[in-house]
Amino acid sequence: MTRSIKKGPYVEPSLKKRIEEMNRKFEKKVFKTWSRRSTIVPEMVGHTLAVHNGKKFIPVYITENMVGHRLGEFSPTRLFRGHARGMAAEGAGAPAGAPSGPAPASGGTTKAS
Repeated sequence: MTRSIKKGPYVEPSLKKRIEEMNRKFEKKVFKTWSRRSTIVPEMVGHTLAVHNGKKFIPVYITENMVGHRLGEFSPTRLFRGHARGMAAEGAGAPAGAPSGPAPASGGTTKAS
């Protein structure tokens, strides 16, 4: 469910305070945040935030295209290691309905005379 436009985007107050402080001082340093639910606002553009994914902090450089999205969208929490090997080996063989025996001899039928 989306947030009301009347309320505006949600940004963690401590995160907002640090960004405003850094903008006033013209600093660009990486700092850690656990606030994956915070919305990216235009004041954050150009900063690098280390967003926690549940195990470690992932550095995320904020660009203009990210405005309006959440910080958690750029710090994946799950590691995709590919599909199971057994399923790939079965799918590479013959189609489901094809016979698995030796291939029939080519050339049609011949009459022995």
